[in-house]
Amino acid sequence: MNYLQNENFDLIPNIDGLSTHKPKVLLLYGSLREHSYSRFAAEEAARILTLMGAEVRIFNPEGLPLFDNGKSESHPKVMELRELSLWSEAQVWSSPEIHGKMSGVMKTQIDWIPLAIGAVRPTQGRTLAVMQVSGGSQSFNAINNMRVLGRWMRMITIPNQSSVAMAYKEFNDDGTMKPSSYRDRIVDVMEELMRMTYLTRDQQSFLLNRYSERKKQSQVVVSEL
Repeated sequence: MNYLQNENFDLIPNIDGLSTHKPKVLLLYGSLREHSYSRFAAEEAARILTLMGAEVRIFNPEGLPLFDNGKSESHPKVMELRELSLWSEAQVWSSPEIHGKMSGVMKTQIDWIPLAIGAVRPTQGRTLAVMQVSGGSQSFNAINNMRVLGRWMRMITIPNQSSVAMAYKEFNDDGTMKPSSYRDRIVDVMEELMRMTYLTRDQQSFLLNRYSERKKQSQVVVSEL
């Protein structure tokens, strides 16, 4: 049962000039297990985002090679991941916490997305929401890892976040999430992600205009004269 079917989400800001097409959201999860709670959380977030009016795609990391400094960059899974990142306007990262960190599967996905592909940056300026699942008590280690990584990837990581404790208790057999404060928090996080995406996606030329890059470009122009 989806508890949001009758919810009226007023997420599009009343600001002239902002685009109103469906936000394009890419979801990544950090586990290859058949019964993966980080995947379940990502899929629950995807259902919520769809009800909120987003266009959603989920990347399956199965078969993605370990990062090898670009030797496998022509691998179909690497190319798929990079194309999805370029397509996205917002992203959601959902990872289990393993040894106090995000999972290796999660980190490998981000390692395969470069800061730049030529003049194009696959992540810069995109909004990001981070979530984690834990087998025990609530923790925020993986979330904090992903926040650092999101900053390094030059993304706009939203303030709100989701951490699901004892995840094995929070999902039904079909992978849907049981009603709880944990699920309510995921709804809150996705709502904030949608709002921030609407507010920032049309302002990329302003938000990403960097002095150091302008200076470098002007030096190139002068040297060519």
